[in-house]
Amino acid sequence: MRIRIVDPPAYTPPYDRSLSAALARGGAEVELVTSPFVHGEVPAAVGYTVSESFYRRSGRAGLPAPLRRAGRAAEHLVDMLSLRRDGAADLTHYQWLTVPALDSLLISRRSPRVLTPHGWLRREAWRERPGRGWRRLLDTMDAIVALSEYGAARLTDSAGVPAERVHVIPHGAFDYLTRISDPAPLPPELAGAEGPVILAFGLVRPYKGVDLLVDAMRELEGAELWIVGRPLGVDLGLLRARAAATGARVRFVSRFVADREIPSIFERADIVALPYRDAEQSGVLYTALAFGKPIVVSDVGGFPEIAARGAARLVSSGLVAPLAAALGDLIADPQARAALGAAAAAAAAGPYSWDRVAAEHLALYRQLSGS
Repeated sequence: MRIRIVDPPAYTPPYDRSLSAALARGGAEVELVTSPFVHGEVPAAVGYTVSESFYRRSGRAGLPAPLRRAGRAAEHLVDMLSLRRDGAADLTHYQWLTVPALDSLLISRRSPRVLTPHGWLRREAWRERPGRGWRRLLDTMDAIVALSEYGAARLTDSAGVPAERVHVIPHGAFDYLTRISDPAPLPPELAGAEGPVILAFGLVRPYKGVDLLVDAMRELEGAELWIVGRPLGVDLGLLRARAAATGARVRFVSRFVADREIPSIFERADIVALPYRDAEQSGVLYTALAFGKPIVVSDVGGFPEIAARGAARLVSSGLVAPLAAALGDLIADPQARAALGAAAAAAAAGPYSWDRVAAEHLALYRQLSGS
């Protein structure tokens, strides 16, 4: 079976490439169609091919962001039409579509179509979806993959997608990061930690609740907080001032972090915290699972489904006190941390392994294609 995975803006390279590799291991012929990823390295293509046929001019590294955005707008129509004319795949699985209202009119109907709406099912993102264009895009798909039961419910209950077209297939744990052959040492900003380390990782965005985590540090003696990731929509100066006011040790690495740097950061962390105010799923969560870390998550989106497996500690979203209490309990109890980490590792090797995730995708693809 020839499968085409499509992510025009290259928003989720770790997911795209992990899924593509696992599908190839499962016997599919896989092509990933995407654009150059300008922020750093991506996992090597193993067993599948990559066509960087989107945004070949505007996607170049070093191009100023305003020029890149303007160039993408100009190239997008041409690139989507080119993809439409190329009917080589038995099935196309879209991971992102940059302009849903337009793209719903441009995608080919010659073979089955699947969409995974990454990030679109958060409450905040849901409000931003253009009504008719978003609904038309959903109606165009033969199947929609939700990464959680929560996401499936949003699609059926809020968007009115027929339940028979919605399929829950979980996100996979990013275990490739645990096998990097030449990991980098800890960034200098993080060197020399002696006590327990709480890690907040990934893009620092308002909905991720990092401010709550900073406030919780007032109650956590002896621990330090690492905030690692590029700020987006967050005033870093205000966040640093807030951290200083707590009197706790809070360290920042405020940039994009390459894959080679991730193992040393996660291996040193004692707890990974995701106190999100809004979510469907999170790549950070599936990185923490892969490293077998004790995880604290808020009760939003699909996070409770991970906690229900015993692979994370669940707290109420938007509140500092329960967050601080959960973190304090784990800091004080190494055995509880070990048990939670073991459950995370077991989940990563079991229901959230990429081979199992790929097997569920392949079963869906065969159902849609009749093969």
